[in-house]
Amino acid sequence: MKNITFKRLIVRGSVVVTIAILCIIIFFRNGMILDYIGIHIDNPFIKSVQVPEVYATIDRNQNGIADPIDIVNAARHEVKQRTPYKSAYYDGGYPPDNEGVCTDVVWRGLKGAGISLKDSVDQDIEENTNLYPRVNGKPDPNIDFRRVPNQYVYLKRHAQELTTTLKPRDIENLQEWQPGDIVIFMEDSSFHHVGIVSDKRAKDGTPYFIHNTYPFASEIKLSSIKTPITGHYRWNY
Repeated sequence: MKNITFKRLIVRGSVVVTIAILCIIIFFRNGMILDYIGIHIDNPFIKSVQVPEVYATIDRNQNGIADPIDIVNAARHEVKQRTPYKSAYYDGGYPPDNEGVCTDVVWRGLKGAGISLKDSVDQDIEENTNLYPRVNGKPDPNIDFRRVPNQYVYLKRHAQELTTTLKPRDIENLQEWQPGDIVIFMEDSSFHHVGIVSDKRAKDGTPYFIHNTYPFASEIKLSSIKTPITGHYRWNY
């Protein structure tokens, strides 16, 4: 009898632990763990917020798709192929298609709209080297455009600067966050990160964020990242 009771306790304990683990997976940072593996779950009990789409309709490469959506589609390719996070130095600057870091999501996304971020950053660094502290006075086209601080300086100088405040369910605020926007996080020297705003939104209106951090590229809710946003930029199409 004691053995049966003990077994029941073990079973019940296992069930409780399993439920606890599932709750952590589902609710940790708005479901970030599930988002990482491509399973997007929203609270079924809240009403969806409809945020107007007010992104640019210009089509530089004339493929019938607006440039901001081209950027999102190219960035999302990183997610679809689960591009492994790998930080390395490459002659010529560009890493192989099957590996990369967070900054690679940005230039690859812009490339989808026919924009060469490398050429633009390299030229600006050559002409204004002193404005780029991360370059340390010695421009290196093999790596400069793939550093978050350098992308930050370039975008701050040449892109449209937007709000860094994100307010769920606030339509006026949320419509400032549009597909193809670039978001930068720089917390001292401990955390440098960058990615692309998705065309997908959670039910509370907050956008998803396409980025690459270990172990691979993913698309998560922007609100899942708790580090304060340093910069929010839109390419001057």
